Amino acid sequence: MSSRQPQPPQEHQQQYQQYQEYQQESYGQDSYAWPPQQQTYPPYYETYDPYAEPSAPSSPGTPVRATGPEPEPEPEPEPDDPGYTLPAVPESSWAVDNRRGKLLGRGVLGCLLLVQAGLSLRLRGTAFQDEALYIASGHYELNNLLHGTKLPVDFAGYFSGHPKLYPVLAAAVDSYFGLTGVRVLSLLFMLAAAGLLYAVTRRLFNLRAALGAAALFSVLQSTTVLGNFATYDAAAIFLLALSMYAVVRTDRMRSAAVLLAAPPAALAFAVKYASGLYLPTLVLLAVVTAHRHRGVKTLGRGVFLGAGIGALLGAGYVLSGPLGGISSTTTNRAQGADSAMKLLEHSAEWGGLVFLAALVGSVAYALRGRMGEMPWIEGETAGRVRRAGLGVVLTGTALLAPAYQIHLHTEVSLYKHVGFGLLFAAPMAGLGMARLVGPHFRHPQLGIMVYVLALVFGMVQAQKAYSFPDSSPMVAYLRTVAHVDKKGFYLAEEQEVPAYYLRDVTGWNQWQNTYFMDYRGKDGKQHTGPDAFEQAVRDGRFDVIVMHGSVTPATYEAVKKGLKGNTHYRLAAVFPFTTSSGQNAYRIWVKR
Repeated sequence: MSSRQPQPPQEHQQQYQQYQEYQQESYGQDSYAWPPQQQTYPPYYETYDPYAEPSAPSSPGTPVRATGPEPEPEPEPEPDDPGYTLPAVPESSWAVDNRRGKLLGRGVLGCLLLVQAGLSLRLRGTAFQDEALYIASGHYELNNLLHGTKLPVDFAGYFSGHPKLYPVLAAAVDSYFGLTGVRVLSLLFMLAAAGLLYAVTRRLFNLRAALGAAALFSVLQSTTVLGNFATYDAAAIFLLALSMYAVVRTDRMRSAAVLLAAPPAALAFAVKYASGLYLPTLVLLAVVTAHRHRGVKTLGRGVFLGAGIGALLGAGYVLSGPLGGISSTTTNRAQGADSAMKLLEHSAEWGGLVFLAALVGSVAYALRGRMGEMPWIEGETAGRVRRAGLGVVLTGTALLAPAYQIHLHTEVSLYKHVGFGLLFAAPMAGLGMARLVGPHFRHPQLGIMVYVLALVFGMVQAQKAYSFPDSSPMVAYLRTVAHVDKKGFYLAEEQEVPAYYLRDVTGWNQWQNTYFMDYRGKDGKQHTGPDAFEQAVRDGRFDVIVMHGSVTPATYEAVKKGLKGNTHYRLAAVFPFTTSSGQNAYRIWVKR
């Protein structure tokens, strides 16, 4: 073993020599005396400065520690380019619509449409009076177009839509697929309307508002019922939705481009005259949606669209000839006896929730153009006047049908017409749902609650509305037992139903309805109204009488009076049925 004292590193020799002198002065001993004592070296730090003056330790045995300033960290080099560049933000959107968002939105929309289809297809029933009327008339109109067969009556004189449009299409489908096929056609129209509504709302606002609008519209009572109802209402709603999409889609194009919305709007009016109530909404929407892009010149869009629709309607009226149904069913419809309070209550019941959501969306949109997701583009929002105008135009349209039918004091078809206005209010309702949920899905439970309430209300109300008599046993009896043919004359409440199902063995004019009748009795007197039915029954005018009393109670009472003590007829069959109004039965009297 070497007796040499271990030496410190070369760079610390001077410091170590000073330390030895200090130790000798303090303890009077040689640090190199044998045997060598345990030596303690000062710790070495990376910040040790060999040129700093040593400081005496505070107590014996404490090593001296050199101190020095720490070197300043070198600044990190700045990147030449930012690590992330924000994509371009659409002016009409609240969020960046990337490819993933679009695919997700379409997937959710597909699920909503499946729910809508399921809600409509769950409804079951034989042909309703209106369905039977339009399909049967369509067969006569189709034969007239193809073979020149004379029409049994002037359907254009009392139809609320042109008889050569939807009825002909429905008859063509019925010829191959029956009533079910025609109802599926209505379902396709309503599904397409919901899809167009989604596209319109996404264009006006954003993806979440679009999904909310489609979700609320898809579960409405009117949407569910019309999706399995063979009338021209579904076709008219689809055409209005198509026209609305064309208006919104062309908002950044030249003013003349809005004319693309004119043909579907004019066709919607021709298919169902009541659609004319919503043509002014389309014209105002053309003005409001383009205001921020073209200023005062945007009024030209409204002029172009209004003139285009008017020109098409004028040309169609000249080519089609007189259409008395426009006056009798729409512009000069007969007054009813329903109170305004009753109509308001039912309107609120069938569409109040969606209308309330649209009000929330309209107010929120007028106060604030965007939520907090992207505050850096706050200046890109539309002006408050335009935002308020858009809310008033769309949400206010939902009030048109109730107001018009309150003016007429009639509830007939109100449950269907409510859906026309809610089609236009749905974008603002979807926006209201998005605002309730909040930015970044802060309160998703509120949106879920609104959708579930709309779903439950729509299911219950649709089941109640889609409830009419099961006519299959009655029709089967008339065909197999009563043996109706082309020689007899038949009285039937809702005569359109047996006339549709038995059109292969009877003609349209062989069926007498129970609404109105003029009759000259065998006594030589002229009778009208209920008296005419009573006297015709006493004289044995009808070969078969089919009544249940739910549609025309006054006529039913008159017929029963005519049958009392009448030897011409016998009660041949009774077929009970149940509807949402209660239990009833078809009663069939056959002439002896």
